[in-house]
Amino acid sequence: MFWEPEKECMDREELRQLQLEQLQATLSRVYMNVPFYRKKFDELNIDPDEFRSLDDLRKLPFTTKNDLRDNYPYGLFAVPLREVVRIHASSGTTGMSTVVGYTKNDIKNWSNLVARVLTAGGVTKDDVVQIAFGYSLFTGGFGLHYGAERVGASVIPISSGNTARQIKIMQDFKTTALVCTPSYALLIADTIQEMGIDINALSLKYGLFGAEPWSEKMRQEIQGKLRIIATDNYGLSEVMGPGVAGECLERNGLHINEDHFLVEIINPETLEPVAPGEIGELVITTLTKEAFPVIRFRTRDLTRLMPEPCPCGRKTVKMQRVMGRTDDMLIIRGVNVFPSQIENVLMSVEGTEPHYQIVVDRKGALDEVTVMVEVSESIFFDEMKKQHELIETIKRRLASELSISVQVKLVEKKTIERTEGKAKRVIDNRKL
Repeated sequence: MFWEPEKECMDREELRQLQLEQLQATLSRVYMNVPFYRKKFDELNIDPDEFRSLDDLRKLPFTTKNDLRDNYPYGLFAVPLREVVRIHASSGTTGMSTVVGYTKNDIKNWSNLVARVLTAGGVTKDDVVQIAFGYSLFTGGFGLHYGAERVGASVIPISSGNTARQIKIMQDFKTTALVCTPSYALLIADTIQEMGIDINALSLKYGLFGAEPWSEKMRQEIQGKLRIIATDNYGLSEVMGPGVAGECLERNGLHINEDHFLVEIINPETLEPVAPGEIGELVITTLTKEAFPVIRFRTRDLTRLMPEPCPCGRKTVKMQRVMGRTDDMLIIRGVNVFPSQIENVLMSVEGTEPHYQIVVDRKGALDEVTVMVEVSESIFFDEMKKQHELIETIKRRLASELSISVQVKLVEKKTIERTEGKAKRVIDNRKL
């Protein structure tokens, strides 16, 4: 299914020409209307009118989250405030919030792009979509809401929290599609099980999850517990919100809406492009944003591009599911460690629950990592020998995956705090 087949299946050469024209227009607009970019361009002797090729993108300056914070709240807006009809802000999970704005046309484009993602994930006008993202300055709730309405689906704007009520609404309103973070989907699934509700009695068919990294093993866990097709979608407040990219039902990479976003993958250390297909940091330039265009925004998200054709028929390039963030990366005894690597290992070990936490301490001059793992009651109350065997299995597999040794501690179910938003996977107690 396609929402805008003429755009999603556009010939690659035609798409590149469209991207170039849109980029030229964007560069002229930010040079005229945003002092920050005008100063940057002048310092680098960049004349937007002489920009002739997408290959010249590397000459442009990067934009970082600190740039957005330094221009708080409206310094990077490219239109007068009277033309801004909506203001959102990032959730601020890694620092002070960043403020973004939308014109009436931005809202229209945003709705269409989210409609593409929802349609690719199986949602149609016949669906009942329950949105369990918070309705606030965070872009997730409103972004998915407007997109679902654009598709013509029935929208339940329940927001986040009150899990028992979420489930009651699912039962009574016959929800067919659930929208939330993957970690909250797992909490809902566990609560359904604890309440003794027959999952087959619900009407759920699809789950569209985003806002935090999650593994393939976690997808399988969610799909098995909720009896749904679970797809990943990607977006970030600084470039729009949800709708930047999303999986189709093939569930093998997220299609990037390239007619609105120009993407690069760079080495976060050298800032140079990586080789095709290699993992690096995603950099995004907006091509159609009016109120808040950004040039070469460093997302800090780690992924790789997947240019191979997709059986679904879309011709837009895909990105691999985000494996983590450069600022989430832990450096343990000189080794780069990502929570997603640990999650992949844990989800492959029988008896573990899909809830874990990574605690990092410094003992003397050495870093020490303890992975807290929830396990099923049968294992937790089993004989010590079996617990020890499970711990050793997890430690061995983690050492093989991470190339460092870690400690493992088994804990009872519900020991690790549940969250209705983004899961807190890492507690770093080091004074770095």
